Amino acid sequence: MSEPELATPFRERTGRALGDRFLQQALDIATTKFIVLRREAFENLPEGDRLRDRAREIKEATLQQLDRHLDRLIDEIERRGGHVHFATTAEEARAIVLGIARRTGARTAVKAKSMATEEIHLNEALEAAGVAPIETDLGEYIIQLAHERPSHIIAPAIHKTRGQVAELFARELRRPGLSDDPEILTRVAREELREKFLAADLGITGANFAVAETGSVVLVTNEGNGRMSTSLPRVHIAVMGVEKVIPSMTDLVVFLAILARSATGQRLSVYTTLVQGPKRAAELEGPDEFHLVLLDNGRIPQIAGPLREALSCLRCGACLNVCPVYRQIGGHAYGYTYPGPIGILLTAMLNGPTSVKDLAHASSLCGACADACPVRIDIPRMLVTLRKEVNEQRIAPWTERVAFTILGKVLTRPALYRLARSFGRIAQRPFARDGAIRRVPLAFGEWTRSRDLPAVAPRTFQEQWAELERERAR
Repeated sequence: MSEPELATPFRERTGRALGDRFLQQALDIATTKFIVLRREAFENLPEGDRLRDRAREIKEATLQQLDRHLDRLIDEIERRGGHVHFATTAEEARAIVLGIARRTGARTAVKAKSMATEEIHLNEALEAAGVAPIETDLGEYIIQLAHERPSHIIAPAIHKTRGQVAELFARELRRPGLSDDPEILTRVAREELREKFLAADLGITGANFAVAETGSVVLVTNEGNGRMSTSLPRVHIAVMGVEKVIPSMTDLVVFLAILARSATGQRLSVYTTLVQGPKRAAELEGPDEFHLVLLDNGRIPQIAGPLREALSCLRCGACLNVCPVYRQIGGHAYGYTYPGPIGILLTAMLNGPTSVKDLAHASSLCGACADACPVRIDIPRMLVTLRKEVNEQRIAPWTERVAFTILGKVLTRPALYRLARSFGRIAQRPFARDGAIRRVPLAFGEWTRSRDLPAVAPRTFQEQWAELERERAR
């Protein structure tokens, strides 16, 4: 299963995004709103920093004993009548889900929002097997109708304006003349989806967390579709990355206190659903079968790898909202399932460093992502590590490798640096204007396609300081 955007070079994808005025408008409105709401939410939570530190500690401690916590989770789920499957790869995960669908005779599947199922390209596999997948999260439903992929971790249709959604519904749902009023559009989606829930054979969800001590799979949503996907169909399948397990309900309280605040600026999401296996005797609601698919797909090797910290990600999307690169190009330009700063790390984890030879540089390293992360993942540090790995494995273009090798030697040798400084003052004369270099020739022109470089100063700080010392000595 190939990523659809990858046929187009990264530079071309970003250029297309920068030239899309509707995308620019939608991104600016949505990300600005998320930033403001998150700031206000944490301002009203005095213990916010302490909770973030505690959440980071819990994640790190859990990774150190991941096998023990997973074993306990499996035992608790199976004790309650559920079934647990382990998938090493995306292919295995798809095969497990399709096997359950075939055995149960499923023809339709309602899906709650799940980045894990996007990661394994489950919808395409279901369609090929004759099972119709129906996205029931409003944002996911919109992009399914548009035949697109999510462009944001929590707001999959963030790249679309209200007017574009109204046009899409009018065309795909045969409802001409629809208003772009959000209430009207939501009501239309509800009318379309309600009968899908009642007819579905299979309910498929992701999982925000899984509590080992109780065998509970936790879904954090803002729409009722999550609960309907887990309770109405006769079979429920949850697909979850292995890193989502946490030890206890006490730990869950910590994460719930910071997740919604980081994602949408809410104190708590509208729905927090805990699923514990199939329905029991005398219960009227719930599936006859419950299956949990534990997904590795490159995660476990990173426990001892350079991207270990990325396994703590809560998929809140806060780092996307503050990233100056994401806010300009949106999610589709990244080309893979997970966009934004954390998405670059997750892409490298799942697909190897070759997949991020361009993306590793799609960051200003400003640190805003690390400041916004609810578990304080040091994303900039790992991006620098990725850039180093791309260089060492000779994945980057040879011109880039040569340029950075020379720069590294110059910056670590004072005498060579002083010589380069003197040479730079002379070499820049034809190109420097008003203290900036706006274009340079040959291969170096790539640096000035979209940025101005500061000209080498006539005198360095050291030279100015030495002059001051001489004046004082007089």
